[in-house]
Amino acid sequence: MVFCSRCGKELVPEASYCAFCGNPVKGIKTEEYTVSSDDLVGRVKTLIHEGNVNRIIIKDDKGRVLLDIPMALGVVGAVLAPWLAALGAIGAVATNCTIVVERRES
Repeated sequence: MVFCSRCGKELVPEASYCAFCGNPVKGIKTEEYTVSSDDLVGRVKTLIHEGNVNRIIIKDDKGRVLLDIPMALGVVGAVLAPWLAALGAIGAVATNCTIVVERRES
């Protein structure tokens, strides 16, 4: 499942442009990581600091989306604090989570 980095709508597989806003979507690579709840916040912080992430999606064991974090250029500090607090709450409830990372290919 891939989402538009501009409007957040789900994209049709193999789409070159978002059907809702027209944003070009070619060149988006998706990676998935399975982590325990103890490692969730640390792994997301590491991904954020890598800097080439468009979106981070947190899913539970059953594949339900728990948190969807769009990454914009210049997102730092106070803007990320509520997201990280939500991650801490998710980590307290879920045992294992899947982190889906969308990156734009270079």
